[in-house]
This record gives sequence, structure tokens and C-alpha cells, in this order.
Amino acid sequence: MSKIRLPARLENLEKLLQSVASFAEEKGLSSKRIREIELATEEAFVNIFNYAYSEQGTGEVEIDCSMGETFELIIQLIDTGIPFDIATLSDPDDLDAGLSERKIGGLGVFLIRKMVDEVQYRREGDKNILTLTFRK
Repeated sequence: MSKIRLPARLENLEKLLQSVASFAEEKGLSSKRIREIELATEEAFVNIFNYAYSEQGTGEVEIDCSMGETFELIIQLIDTGIPFDIATLSDPDDLDAGLSERKIGGLGVFLIRKMVDEVQYRREGDKNILTLTFRK
């Protein structure tokens, strides 16, 4: 298990992603899968940095990496920002539209869903817990 807690700021993104990548590498995941894991967790972190604490200023984000019983990588992102369940968002309607025709936003969650084998969200007290599960 690997845990790290840092202020939810963009300047901490590299350190958080390095923690995830190092854990995945230790557990024998392929470099291709690690890049997918980094991209998905980066999207989730950026959402937390930009939106979770918008009403209350700043806060922290915690990441907890572990291996499941069937050798899947489980990453939990925990923050105390405003509640946000990514499962409630629908996929963007205009995926085939040109860049100038598309609405801004929504692709990050779409990418997370495409790269992650299982996405779960729960709220426990004042904590948002986003669980991303990656099979080898």
C-alpha cells in the first residue's frame, strides 16, 4: 500500500503521479498500462484541483494505491471538497464534432471511464472517495 497526502494544487501533480507510477511499476504493470493509469489519474486530480475546493479555497488530496485480491491496481483519490459523483455525468454528445463545434469540458471524465476498468464514487462524512480499478 502506498499513500500520499498533499495540498490540492497543480504544482503537486507531478509528485502525485510519480507516486502512482512507481507503485504500478513495483507491482509489475506494463509501461503501456502505467501510461493509461497516469492519464486517468491526472484527469481526476485536475478535476479535484479545479473544482473540489472552488467554494472554500484550498484543501488537500490523498491518494491511496493498493493491489486487490485478484491483482488489480486500486487507486483511491480522497478529498474533502464539494461532493462530485462522476458516475452522474453522461458522455459528451458531440464526440464526432470538430473542435470548433464542441462544447468545452466533459472529455476528462469520458477518458477516465475509457481507461479505467471500474470507477466508483462514494461520500463518507465530508470526504469524496473516487476509486479507480485497473486490471493488468
